[in-house]
Amino acid sequence: MARRPDGLLNHNLFDADRGPQDACGVFGVWAPGEEVAKLSFYGLYALQHRGQESAGIATSDGERITVYKDMGLVSQVFTESDLVTLKGDLAIGHCRYSTTGSSTWVNAQPTLRPTKYGTLALAHNGNLTNTGDLAELAHKLDKDHNKDERGATTDTEIMTALIGLQDEKNVEASALAVLPKLEGAFSLVFMDEHTLYAARDRHGVRPLVIGKLENGWVVASETAALDIVGAAFVREVEPGEFLAIDSDGLRSQMWSTPEPKGCIFEYVYLARPDTTIAGRGIHATRVAIGKRLAAEHPVEADLVIPVPESGTPSAIGYAAGSGIPYGMGLVKNSYVGRTFIQPSQTIRQLGIRLKLNPLKEIIEGKRIIVVDDSIVRGNTQRAIVRMLREAGAREIHVRISSPPVKWPCFYGIDFATRAELIASGLDVEEIRRSIGADSLGYVSLEGLIEATEIAEKNLCSACFTGKYPIAIPADLSEGKARLEITEVHGHN
Repeated sequence: MARRPDGLLNHNLFDADRGPQDACGVFGVWAPGEEVAKLSFYGLYALQHRGQESAGIATSDGERITVYKDMGLVSQVFTESDLVTLKGDLAIGHCRYSTTGSSTWVNAQPTLRPTKYGTLALAHNGNLTNTGDLAELAHKLDKDHNKDERGATTDTEIMTALIGLQDEKNVEASALAVLPKLEGAFSLVFMDEHTLYAARDRHGVRPLVIGKLENGWVVASETAALDIVGAAFVREVEPGEFLAIDSDGLRSQMWSTPEPKGCIFEYVYLARPDTTIAGRGIHATRVAIGKRLAAEHPVEADLVIPVPESGTPSAIGYAAGSGIPYGMGLVKNSYVGRTFIQPSQTIRQLGIRLKLNPLKEIIEGKRIIVVDDSIVRGNTQRAIVRMLREAGAREIHVRISSPPVKWPCFYGIDFATRAELIASGLDVEEIRRSIGADSLGYVSLEGLIEATEIAEKNLCSACFTGKYPIAIPADLSEGKARLEITEVHGHN
């Protein structure tokens, strides 16, 4: 649904022109005596940009785990009275955008499963690449062939089932037995009645951080979620690390040798600008990308404007790097999300203004540089260029703070399919003509990597290069509904 890194709803002018959607946000807290459900609610609120289809919180009072989850935004799912019923000393929370399994209530997280050593609740950000093999393994292990997954079709359910089906002495030992079997991207928070657990895949594709409260600990997808609950940032969870937090404190062990491949698109777009990854603020990185873009694709112009909000930091950087003034040329209605009322053809032609509207007095007669984070299908940029021309812009130069997106992601971002990605079939000049701009420039991959201050070998940039650091099996081409497809053929 919506997709904004600042917690606001998307700037897509057409609902069909979905931009890149991140899979999910996860949050876990162990804090006896605190209102852990409310802390989780606020943590998820800070992570809302990572998933807007469903939200859920599980809490434990030491004897039983209670889960409340539903479809919708965090603020729509939970009321004050809901949170009051979620009592306990530890909790996990999740906000979801579906990358494996459809967007339905049964696939909302956290998942819940009884095991021989208590109850297991689990929440997941990422996407596994060997889901089919894991589903078969879970089917073999489940001697009773329990149907307690209620038709769920997510890699998260399969992980939960595998941990629950292990013949080990406790949840911790079971998790450590299962983690090496998982391939792909995963940042996990999970819990039994007494302990909060967290784990990160050995490549560290998706972010996960640890924070300290006065009376406890927090694990979350981004540092912005630590800030909102007043937790002090301690460190990132290492790739290949497993954590357990209970009354004995925080225990850590490495379940795998780290091979870092952090997602470069977190820097471009996915993470909130007030988040820090690898010791560097995302806003500062995006400003640096904009400066690099100005150096690589200079043009004579009168004004630099962003596509709000995603283009703002890079537009600030482009203006600083070029010496061309920065201004607000497009005004965004922050209250427009995905509309479920289909506009008539007449309104559709006018109705792109519902989300963005140009400031005519600023645009008219000027040569404009408009900065955005990425081009997926091109419909949005085409509409923006047309809108600026109608507002009287003399020239329109589009600058993009990422290289052309040519390949889909299999590690937890739901890009369009390769056939839908405009840059997979057209070169830059053809894309320029298609969107109607006077010029078009993308930042180079080298420039983008330099701005992140991370070594190239420690980043995944497969959506730009097609070089996937984690093997992609053929069945992933079936898309995110593949578990629903295999279920028809007899798998659970």
